[in-house]
Amino acid sequence: MTSLLLGVVLAGAAGAAFELERMRQTALQRYGAAAAEAVDGWRAAMAGWRELPEAEQLQRVNEFFNRRIRFADDPVVWGQPDYWATPLETLARGSGDCEDFVFAKYFSLRELGVADSRLRMTYVRARVGGPASSVSQAHMVLGYYAEPGGMPLVLDNLVSSIKPASARPDLAPVFSFNMQGVFVGSSEQASSPVDRVSRWRELLLRMRLEGYVP
Repeated sequence: MTSLLLGVVLAGAAGAAFELERMRQTALQRYGAAAAEAVDGWRAAMAGWRELPEAEQLQRVNEFFNRRIRFADDPVVWGQPDYWATPLETLARGSGDCEDFVFAKYFSLRELGVADSRLRMTYVRARVGGPASSVSQAHMVLGYYAEPGGMPLVLDNLVSSIKPASARPDLAPVFSFNMQGVFVGSSEQASSPVDRVSRWRELLLRMRLEGYVP
């Protein structure tokens, strides 16, 4: 049963969308009235962004989550060393790590109609401590490609403004992924299917139970 459900999720996810009322009811039942209100706020904001130009949608989504969600590590929020939270879970808790910011932004932009091919969730090594520093840490950002092979824009919870990757020398890409597959470094060709990423499979399954459906 689980494998069948997984197949349906992976096959349909590229054209999937949120059942927003079901998502709200799930938030209310699991987390209470404050969580349902957070979903309402997100839903109302999304409704106002649907007809905006894509560049403006990027700005609005990036600002919304950077302002609404407080950064916190997974052990603090979830009591686990590494947990990929769904957008509903992130909204409900009001906290998340860099991956949770990225997933919330990615699925929001997909809901607004931004093509999956233009978005990549990207693991990077982020240099900390200034330009001369040799210290780096693992980090995730969302890349937006206006055209194939172009310079991506970077949506980051640590930097409020959206900048082209060329203006972020502090970030060194390791690998990225979207529904089309996993991309190594700055490669334009997927090296493996995305369903190889086990936490991504688990994330989609939990999202489906919350109201994310084809």
